[in-house]
Amino acid sequence: MEHRAVSHRARTLAAAAALAACALLAACSLLAPKFEKPTLSIENIALERGDLFSQRLLVHMRVQNPNDRELPVKGLSYTLYINGEEAAHGVSDKSFIVPALGEAEFDMHVTANMAGTVLGLLARGGGAPDRIDYRVAGKVELSSGFMRSIPFDRRGTFSLR
Repeated sequence: MEHRAVSHRARTLAAAAALAACALLAACSLLAPKFEKPTLSIENIALERGDLFSQRLLVHMRVQNPNDRELPVKGLSYTLYINGEEAAHGVSDKSFIVPALGEAEFDMHVTANMAGTVLGLLARGGGAPDRIDYRVAGKVELSSGFMRSIPFDRRGTFSLR
């Protein structure tokens, strides 16, 4: 009988601990400020080297932080898709801090195959298209904080005319 009472107490304590953990997580989520994803934009592109099949570019980027806390960036990676086909990918392992409600600039290396992309667009027939669909997907790695990785995925179109 004593064994049954201990077992019942253990289950009751475990249930109470689980409820307390759930309540603590709920309270933390209520107190945690809302996070908005930073905005990335290209400021400049310089050709480092290249040939018909592969180009190595140095892309100067700007990141804007709409949040009220700084973002300690450890690195960034992304892939650019043109009409569903991979056209370029890039990485940056440079650490920097984007200030709260501020912006920072950084360089990243990009490997592209623009000739293959252009040939692929022309191979679809009808000559050069008027509009091109693109998608940029990747992630920003943070060196500290609750969130360690911020994924991003943007889609859009641009006109060639």
